[in-house]
Amino acid sequence: MQERLQKIISAAGITSRRAAEELILNGRVAVNGSVVTELGSKADPASDRITVDGTPLVITAQKLYILLNKPVGYMTTLDDPEGRALVTDLLQEIKERVYPVGRLDYNTEGLLLLTNDGDWANRLMHPRHEIEKEYHVRVRGKVHNSQLAQLTNGVELDGRKTAPATVRLIKDGEQNDWLSITIHEGRNRQIRRMCEAVSLLVVRLRRVRYGTVALGALKPGEFRHLSQSEVNALRDPSQTPAAAPRKSSGQGRTPQKRSHTERANIPEKIATTQTQAGTKMKTGLSQRHKVTKKV
Repeated sequence: MQERLQKIISAAGITSRRAAEELILNGRVAVNGSVVTELGSKADPASDRITVDGTPLVITAQKLYILLNKPVGYMTTLDDPEGRALVTDLLQEIKERVYPVGRLDYNTEGLLLLTNDGDWANRLMHPRHEIEKEYHVRVRGKVHNSQLAQLTNGVELDGRKTAPATVRLIKDGEQNDWLSITIHEGRNRQIRRMCEAVSLLVVRLRRVRYGTVALGALKPGEFRHLSQSEVNALRDPSQTPAAAPRKSSGQGRTPQKRSHTERANIPEKIATTQTQAGTKMKTGLSQRHKVTKKV
């Protein structure tokens, strides 16, 4: 049965459907020896020979959905001209080809999803679905209520105002404060740039939740497979996922040594800041947590 080329490529676990369109437009896809550059072109994966960069396409039957705790110092790409470590280097146990759902910057850590299901990845990344991503952000110095209000209401980036965000103070430190910032957009380096726009310097940035799925107790460099209920809930937010497995199903290569201090858990101290009709309200509940240093 004939299908659109970009759908076939994403189903093979090469990349997302959007990225597959770029491969086609750039002349990197051929069908039966003929290069195809027109979007909407179709082929039959059962009878046609489809190649990407000269490599024959192999349709993967098993769909994989992986949650990785990405450490700092890894690229969220499938190759890097500078030879830096890739997130897929942490998945040595996974023999099938998988690719990241979206990106985390080189110096950003935390929850990263990887899959070989192009349709699922495309749905998660499409802006119209407005899937929430929550980040824990350590900023240098003290945060003022006015800065929290600005982040909540949106700041201007590249001539466009960001959508309203959920912003909470989760740790009131002596020198550095911790914030929880939840957004549903996916602009380039959005959290860092939002903080810069209100004169806040990000010291550490960690994604802790993607939609209905939380990072949990995974250590940096560890990963686990999503349960079917988690996969379904991300595809359809109206479904509630079952509890995630307590243990990691695997651990990749030992994360590279880093100079920053690892912390076992981000404190669950809540202080909600909302701004409505010029009224600001801030409440907080604090709790001390033990800080551990990774060797």
